[in-house]
Amino acid sequence: MANRPPENWRAWMAEVARDVEVGSLDPECAGAAEMYPESLLRATDSAVEAFEAEVRGLLEPSGDEVLGTVERVVLALNAVDGDASHGGASYCTEEREQLCEYIDLALGEHGVDVAALAARRGIDRAEITDAWRDW
Repeated sequence: MANRPPENWRAWMAEVARDVEVGSLDPECAGAAEMYPESLLRATDSAVEAFEAEVRGLLEPSGDEVLGTVERVVLALNAVDGDASHGGASYCTEEREQLCEYIDLALGEHGVDVAALAARRGIDRAEITDAWRDW
């Protein structure tokens, strides 16, 4: 399965922590913990795990079924992004791009031709999340 974005974010936080530890990064420049609180990471993981399970269950899906799956994960991610319990942390540009790419890759890994689906809908493949995405 495509690499989950929270895995990337955790790896980046570990890299930042190592850089601070060895002195190559000033601790004042290491805001990774605030950017990715564990509550945001866990909630994002939960949303993408549910998406992965749903995608695995798609067998020769229609375009509407695929887009329904996309809608559900995007709405779940909207809820994560808007949840005040993460201390103000939310998805920024880099995270948004990673989430959209993840959705596209995960669908492709399960046989969905995302480009063809998007073309049939009159949109670019990068726009398959746009109808529901708040982040």
